[in-house]
Amino acid sequence: MENLRISLMLILITMGLCNVFAGKVNKHKPWIETSYHGVITENNDTVLLDPPLMALDKDAPVPFAGEICAFKIHGEDAPFEAVVLNKTSGEGLLRASSPIDCELQKEYTFIIQAYDCGSRASGTNWKKSHKAVVHIQVNDVNEFAPTFREPVYKATVTEGKIYDSILQVEAADEDCSPQYSQICNYEIVTPDIPFAIDRNGNIRNTEILSYDKEQQYKIMVTAYDCAQKKATDDVLVRIDVKPVCKPAWQGWNKRVEYEPGTGSKPLFPTMHLETCDGPVSSIRVTVELQTNHIGKGCDRETYSEKSLQKLCGASSGSTDLLPASSATTNWTATLLTDSGRDSDLIFRFDGRQAAKIPDRVVPKNLTDQFTIATWMKHGPSPGLRAEKETLLCNSDKTEMNRHHYAFYVHNCRLVFLLRRDFNQVDTFRPAEYHWKLEQICDKEWHYYVINVEFPVVTLYVDGVTYEPYLVTDDWPIHPSQIDMQLTVGACWQGGEVIKPQFTQYFRGSLAGLTIRPGKIESQKVISCLQACKEGLDINSLESLSQGIKFHFNPSQSTLVMEGDDIEYINQALRKVSYINSRQFPTPGIRRLKTSTTVQCYGEDTCISIPDVDAFVVVLQPSEPRITITGMDHFARLDTEFESSEGLALFPDIRIISTVTKTDLPPQGKARKRGGQEEIIHNLDYCDILVIGNELNPDQESLQLNRNELHGKHLDAANSTSGISIYGVDTMSNYEQVLRQVRYLNWHSAGIFGRRFKLTCSELNGRYTSNEFNLEVNVLHNSNSREHVNHMAVQPQYFQAIPHPVMRHNVNSAHSLAIPSAATVVIVVCISSLLLIVVLGIYRVRVARLHSSESGGGAKENQTDWDDLALTITVNPMENVEEPQQANEESEDEEEEEEDELEEDDITSAESDVSDDEEAVTMEGQCDGKRREQLEWNNSTLRY
Repeated sequence: MENLRISLMLILITMGLCNVFAGKVNKHKPWIETSYHGVITENNDTVLLDPPLMALDKDAPVPFAGEICAFKIHGEDAPFEAVVLNKTSGEGLLRASSPIDCELQKEYTFIIQAYDCGSRASGTNWKKSHKAVVHIQVNDVNEFAPTFREPVYKATVTEGKIYDSILQVEAADEDCSPQYSQICNYEIVTPDIPFAIDRNGNIRNTEILSYDKEQQYKIMVTAYDCAQKKATDDVLVRIDVKPVCKPAWQGWNKRVEYEPGTGSKPLFPTMHLETCDGPVSSIRVTVELQTNHIGKGCDRETYSEKSLQKLCGASSGSTDLLPASSATTNWTATLLTDSGRDSDLIFRFDGRQAAKIPDRVVPKNLTDQFTIATWMKHGPSPGLRAEKETLLCNSDKTEMNRHHYAFYVHNCRLVFLLRRDFNQVDTFRPAEYHWKLEQICDKEWHYYVINVEFPVVTLYVDGVTYEPYLVTDDWPIHPSQIDMQLTVGACWQGGEVIKPQFTQYFRGSLAGLTIRPGKIESQKVISCLQACKEGLDINSLESLSQGIKFHFNPSQSTLVMEGDDIEYINQALRKVSYINSRQFPTPGIRRLKTSTTVQCYGEDTCISIPDVDAFVVVLQPSEPRITITGMDHFARLDTEFESSEGLALFPDIRIISTVTKTDLPPQGKARKRGGQEEIIHNLDYCDILVIGNELNPDQESLQLNRNELHGKHLDAANSTSGISIYGVDTMSNYEQVLRQVRYLNWHSAGIFGRRFKLTCSELNGRYTSNEFNLEVNVLHNSNSREHVNHMAVQPQYFQAIPHPVMRHNVNSAHSLAIPSAATVVIVVCISSLLLIVVLGIYRVRVARLHSSESGGGAKENQTDWDDLALTITVNPMENVEEPQQANEESEDEEEEEEDELEEDDITSAESDVSDDEEAVTMEGQCDGKRREQLEWNNSTLRY
């Protein structure tokens, strides 16, 4: 126990002594600078310190105690470390322990201390220096290019101004240092544009901009940092140029296309009014459709005057004084016509043309009620004192110069003169009726109708009634025996001059001049006759705002709209549309004019809205092809022609119309025929004309029962040249009527056939059908004809061969003449046939004589042939299939020798087989050549 205590005491004493000695070895702490400043470049790990990192210890050169073993950094998240490069000298190195990014942190501050190595190698009893502050600044690297803050910059400028700054573009750089992160310059990349940009990104225009020249500019801009690094992507700057705010309609198209048959077409679907914030209190808009150059003032039905009157339900009995020139209406042949008006029949008078109406056409008695109607286009007359310009005049033909009634223009006034006869009235009565209207001399088409209910005379112009402003009275005309002359385009002066002549010529255009005695027309019929088939319309009228007032003119070519709300006016105008109800409208341009009047509040100067000029293009409609089909050739017995009912010419007639379609038809449309689509439309006439000589009224005629026209808009006119069925009606109704047209010939013995031509039309000849030719042959009954041969009875050995009916193509020319080449062939064939027949007869006779000699000579005289009684008729158009014998004897001889000759007849018939077969062969060859060239005239065939 005592030994243990002594051991512990020795250990403690030893340790104490060691400590005493060690303390004496490591007396001093290491020394370093109190602060350091360092610089490190990002993406690098070396730190440049000022002053350099170095520690000193006064215990040097004592081993361990005078050496530096470590540098320690104190600071949270300091990405640095310090290492000892030389323990003896105390030199150290500060470096980054992880990547340094200036964009994340630009500088660092932390504490560093130096540690010596202690008193011995184990590092015990080490000492540390005081704390030194280290401040590290991170140097930037230009690793990022400038980028713009917006992908696209937009701005709007008004034309006519120079701007100091239109807009500013801005770019940024993600580098951390001012040198690399600041944008020092901007540049416009797009060349040759009137814009510039400064160092701050402000864009301005260098010259005055014009909306008419350019509505939008697209500019590419780039940026540079202060190290002149260019932006990776340029930026688009879009500058819109708007015009100086001018009150006007905007959002409308100048051209509007109209497809026929599509109903109404909106004219201004996106149009709106720009008022530039003007103080508007009310707006008045007028839309005008200008169609004066189309037809007679607009797109109307171009049917003939008679067809239109029938369609509108006008009274019958009117006389067309200006019809198309023909063989029966030739008084208009010398007048000038305007043929460029879509089948409209328009006559142009230049002050030198006039027409006399034949007496057979002139109505004999106008009575107290009658109607005169015409289309007229007339302008101001040249000269200060204009002459009378006569449209229609009924005056004395000779001796005197009295005007019984006349319709004329004088100084842009319309005058109607009506002088009654003494046998009608014997007092001072109204005679001249005067109207002063703008329409008379406005150079536009108007429809004039004068309804006379004497003494009241009413004028209708385009369906509107006008009363005369002046009526003058006159005495009636004294009765005389002088004939009267009705003229159009001037007045006939038959007396009081050396030579009768026309006077008071008309200058202008006329169409559809008619006169109807005994009746006057109703306003409904007049409106129908002059109605336009095109005009303006409003879609969804019920949706129109109640704050909008509107009205159309009678022809719907002008629309006026009024309102006090701009948006309501915009909505109403978007509903305005164009409509054309014709199935085949007139193609071409219709001009549109929209004028606007604005009223403003107070006394401020009101804004002015310029007119809108646009046009509607009516496209060409698909032209129909009218085709007539049916039986084009037939033959009937003459008794059918001579019957009381006659013969129906077109029992199976068929009329169809097709148009060419490139697109597939919608569902529900008619079927297609090889690219052709069948359509349904009306016709306005069908003419059946006789080809060749005109009909002889003493023995033949074309007839149509008037009852077949009942319930249809059709009428018919008959003459020796044919029959004309006219009126606007369906193709089906025309077919029904045509099937009832019959041909009668009560003396058909003198003819062998007739040919007819049928044509139909739509829109007064604008679209016409094919020419359908019909050939009818008359088959004469042989029992009713007188035989020209010498035989009283046809021989029993000859068969009656019926004549075949030859069918000809409808377009082939029919000729009864036989070509000269065919004549030669026929003569040769007939001669050969006759020769063979004679040889056959001769062999039969020889056989009979031989049989008679062998049986006895008693009957020799009875078996002789009577050559004078033999007549042979041959039809070269038929094949002979069996031999025909031509011997004839008296009845007494036949009865006596019947038994004896029976065997001989059989024998001779068998012996002639070979010869007859040869005859059949030759005849067949000849007949084959004749069939294509010869039409057999069965009137020359007698049996």
